[in-house]
Amino acid sequence: MSAQRFLERLLDGTSVEWLPLGQVTKYEQPTKYLVKSTNYDEKFKVPVLTAGKTFVLGYTDETSGIFEASKSPTIIFDDFTTANKWVDFDFKAKSSAMKMITASDDRKFSIKYVYHWLNTLPSGLVDGDHKRQWISNYCNKLVPIPCPEDPEKSLAIQAEIVRILDKFAELTAELTAELTAELRARKQQYNYYLDQLLSFESGEAEWKALDEIGEFIRGKRFTKADYVDEGIDVIHYGEIYTKYGVYASEAFSQVSKSLDGSLKYAEPGDVVLTDVGETVEEVGKPVAWLGEAKVAIHDHCYAFRHELNAKYVAYCMQASSFVMKKSQYVARTKVNTLLIKAFGKAQIPVPYPNDAEKSMAEQDRIVAILDKFNTLTISLSEGLPREIKLRQQQYEFYRDLLLSFPKPEEAA
Repeated sequence: MSAQRFLERLLDGTSVEWLPLGQVTKYEQPTKYLVKSTNYDEKFKVPVLTAGKTFVLGYTDETSGIFEASKSPTIIFDDFTTANKWVDFDFKAKSSAMKMITASDDRKFSIKYVYHWLNTLPSGLVDGDHKRQWISNYCNKLVPIPCPEDPEKSLAIQAEIVRILDKFAELTAELTAELTAELRARKQQYNYYLDQLLSFESGEAEWKALDEIGEFIRGKRFTKADYVDEGIDVIHYGEIYTKYGVYASEAFSQVSKSLDGSLKYAEPGDVVLTDVGETVEEVGKPVAWLGEAKVAIHDHCYAFRHELNAKYVAYCMQASSFVMKKSQYVARTKVNTLLIKAFGKAQIPVPYPNDAEKSMAEQDRIVAILDKFNTLTISLSEGLPREIKLRQQQYEFYRDLLLSFPKPEEAA
């Protein structure tokens, strides 16, 4: 039976009314649940949450001001990004921008039903928009409530939809966990060989500081409003850790020619780095630019210009010995930021530095081996990561079908 026919049978001819989200739910500010200490430790029991990608920032030993979601599950909603999470365990909050969303009346509305529906909404955020979203925007969104004139039947229908979607989500999560574990094992194998290939015997390589090898060129600011269909290829800093691997030969955006005079570029062979990130690991992530032409870079990017093999440099910046020291070069403020002068003192091994031809041949050899491992283990477009993405898309497809109620014109 198709999801649409199942939905018709479930409704059994009853009406669906589209009600404002602000009428179906209520919210609570996180003020009294905010964590005071940043002394996080895995041995502590209470998780500290953010609605963003990181979600669990750490664990605290604070025992007061805890939101008891184990008794009353909630949706945590980030006012600025509209990111949301389902939470059914006790927690403390980190961000004052979070809101805790619950049902306005548990006898009529299922908050888990609202959560599933909320994630069918496309993002309406405009780049650079920095206003609170719940009151100004989301409370006016219209949510479909089946047969609201009969609360008992309405809740039963909502509960059945939730049951199916929860089961889909559970199966997706289980498969994703298995695939993720396999991917993690492959990445560990890859990292082992990466470290081994970049471990040189005495006299085979010299460790040199990055600012001794090359120079850092910072990009210039522009926004997505400047993007046009035809223009200058550009790498935006967020794309480095969401779309690229160790290297790239194509950019994913274009920017207006009118900004040409103010832009900064990465030349073919440069390594492009991010200087901000949600985590320390994301900061300074390297991508060797192998395109045939120069590419514009955002002001949260640096182009590292040098005379080595670009992919060799990028691989060196991913080696354990390099990554373990990265925290020394990152300012952990509200946004993790790369300290470029300190980062310039970070060292990588340069094989046979007194013999340019032999040095480049060794770099090429190492890159050729690591490219094969990279393709087999951590390609973002093939293998396990792609399978994980497909399973998530499958869940989203059925979720959207099960929540695709007929929509009146006034609710459009």
